[in-house]
Amino acid sequence: MNLANQLTLFRIILAPVFFVIYFLPHAGWSIPVLWAIFVVSEITDFFDGFAARKLNLTSDFGKLFDPFADTLVQITYFLCFVIDGIFPAILLVLVIYREFGILFLRNLMLKKGITLGARMSGKIKTVTYIIAGGAALLAVSMERLSCCENILPYFKTGALVVFIISVVLAVVSFFEYLFIYLKSKGNENA
Repeated sequence: MNLANQLTLFRIILAPVFFVIYFLPHAGWSIPVLWAIFVVSEITDFFDGFAARKLNLTSDFGKLFDPFADTLVQITYFLCFVIDGIFPAILLVLVIYREFGILFLRNLMLKKGITLGARMSGKIKTVTYIIAGGAALLAVSMERLSCCENILPYFKTGALVVFIISVVLAVVSFFEYLFIYLKSKGNENA
C-alpha cells in the first residue's frame, strides 16, 4: 500500500473515531478533538491526492479508494448532524442514494475496464460538503460550549443552507457521472 493509499486508509479509520467521540458525554475536551479529526481528515484528503500525483502513485485502486473514503467520512459527519437535529434526514438520504448510485456506476464502468475517477462536479460537491460539515461542527461547538447563544440559530441555518446547496450539487454531479456512463455505453454500441 503506497503513501497515498495509507493516508486514505487513515481517513477511513478516523471516521468511526469521530462518530464515537461525537456521542460521548459532552465533555469540554471533545470539541477540540472533533475539530482535530475533522481538519486532519480533510487535510489528508488533499495530501493523498497530492502525493498520488506528485510521487506518481496513482492507481486504479486509489481512484476508487479515495472517493470511497471521502463518502464514508462525509456520511459519518452528516449522520452525526442529522441525529443531533442540525440537518434533516431526507437530505442525508439523498446524499446516500447519490453515493451508492455513483458506486454502482463506477462498478459498471470498472467491469468495462474503465476507472471512473472524480470529476470536477464531484470535487465541487466535496468542497461544499466540507463547508457544510465545518459550519455544522461550528454550530455544535457553540451549542456545547454554551456560547454565542443569540447567534447560534444563524449558524445552524447557515450550515443547513450550505448543506442544501451541497445536496443539489451532489445530485447534479450524479447526472454528470450517469451521462459519462451512458456515453461509454453508446460508444460500445457504435
